[in-house]
Amino acid sequence: MILYYDCFSGISGDMNLAAMIDSGVPGSYLINELKKLKLTGYTIEITSDQRKGISGTKVKVNLDKGQSKNHHRHLSDIIKIIKTGDLNDSVKNMSIEMFQKLAEAEAKVHGKNIDEIHFHEVGAIDSIIDIVGAALCFDYLKPDNIFCSPVELGSGLVRCEHGTFPVPAPATAEILKNIPVKTGNQPFEATTPSGAVILACNVDEFTNLDNFSIKKTGYGIGHKKSEIPNVLRIFSGGFNEPTESKNLHTMFECNIDDMNPELLEYIMDKLFDAGADDVFITPIIMKKSRNGSKMCALCHNSVKEKVAGILIKETSTFGFRSYPVNKTELERDVVELETKYGKVKIKRAIHNDEVIKQKPEYEDCAKLAMENNIPIKEVYREIEKMLNFKTNE
Repeated sequence: MILYYDCFSGISGDMNLAAMIDSGVPGSYLINELKKLKLTGYTIEITSDQRKGISGTKVKVNLDKGQSKNHHRHLSDIIKIIKTGDLNDSVKNMSIEMFQKLAEAEAKVHGKNIDEIHFHEVGAIDSIIDIVGAALCFDYLKPDNIFCSPVELGSGLVRCEHGTFPVPAPATAEILKNIPVKTGNQPFEATTPSGAVILACNVDEFTNLDNFSIKKTGYGIGHKKSEIPNVLRIFSGGFNEPTESKNLHTMFECNIDDMNPELLEYIMDKLFDAGADDVFITPIIMKKSRNGSKMCALCHNSVKEKVAGILIKETSTFGFRSYPVNKTELERDVVELETKYGKVKIKRAIHNDEVIKQKPEYEDCAKLAMENNIPIKEVYREIEKMLNFKTNE
């Protein structure tokens, strides 16, 4: 099973728990497992709710009277709470990894050592519940992979422990480095630090929802109201395998008019060695009427990075064009034919279990012609006579 996070309205820790419960994690399981942390002073409220006609699950962590939402804790305090709990090792490790990343982000933002950092908003009981709860949900569902859309950050200003900042909050921005984001869909902080770290530590790839088969949809209802529903959507399902994965090919093209043409053969050989299916060169006329060459390389996507690297490193081009290509291939094999001149390999094309085309290998024919001191066309004629097909000599 694959989980796909659709963060069109951002993500917070409680929205994630709600969407996970809506996706199949029993609420009773989550509550009972969280009790193993031996934390007190809170209750978890799980209800059904709606946003703009979308029905889903809502989770709220209620603190007992006298509990401070902004209770300060060091990373070591939180790790001790997690390690001394009766959770399994997988949940403990996931939880600690997320808090470690949070601490690193806070330390970077404030210019302090990680051991000096006090967790403020994220150190409160409800945020510990959000992060450890996320680990429990992942451990329960055990997805094969987790994918995610670009993450909506929201807009406006957010009040943090050290003042008011524009969205995203400094820690959120640090956590989401190198992760695709977008802004403006919501007039508030749509993605919180705890929501950001859940994604940063657990998502395998941030990508669009292409070729995905949805089996179930879970909706986590947020606590804010706006024109665009404050909802986190999680799809459960899998990516459809292409009917013919071997047809996933890419064509590369680049125009060259400022290097020695003799070098192109060397580059062609390197491209074939890298796994290119075909390489060919077309003479062209370029600007200022300069003679040039268009080098084209067709390859399977599994080796396209190698092919692209060779074109960049070995040619004088400053760039290349590339586009996907559907490639249809006949089944083929190679057999050996014994002729009166010697052995030669025959490449055969097969369709519906029938040999419909066959061709001798040129190198074998040339070798036999040299060894027997005869014209190469005589070798081709002999093969044609034996196989009863036209060799187009």
